Amino acid sequence: MTAAPTPTPPTAVRERTHRWEDPMATAAAAEGVDGLTFLRRVLAGEVPLAPIGSTLGMALLEVEEGRVVFGLEPAEYHFNPLGSVHGGVYATMLDSATGCAVHSALPAGVGYTSLDLSVKFLRGLGEGSGPVRCEGLVVHLGGRTALAEARLYDGKDRLCAHATSSCMIFRPPT
Repeated sequence: MTAAPTPTPPTAVRERTHRWEDPMATAAAAEGVDGLTFLRRVLAGEVPLAPIGSTLGMALLEVEEGRVVFGLEPAEYHFNPLGSVHGGVYATMLDSATGCAVHSALPAGVGYTSLDLSVKFLRGLGEGSGPVRCEGLVVHLGGRTALAEARLYDGKDRLCAHATSSCMIFRPPT
């Protein structure tokens, strides 16, 4: 006679709900103002962060001309199948930091878009990593392109990733 299999304990239901604002309203708030003013309004809560921010739980923590800092608390919903923070979360934070650093240095009426993002993963993030901080800095701002870099740190201020990004600058016709 064989023993009955041990029942599998019920799995915990994990769910997350979040809200976001109309991204077109955020884009409209950027029109007619320089990038630094726009990002300061986001930081002050006058303009909502882009929906990717609420999706990942990112927050804009600091902004000055040519420099921004984003923060995030790693959670299970950021994890890959190996139980650590997915590289796409790193890349999104790094891309946001490089792009917003460039945006913070642009005058009113000038736009940008990322041309590339080169990421180097240096250290894993997971449970116990503490709050993550991602700092973006403008390295060069030219007439048609910009170069920015970002560094991602864990809660112990250890470097976890580094990225560089080239951005195309869109200036109005003269």
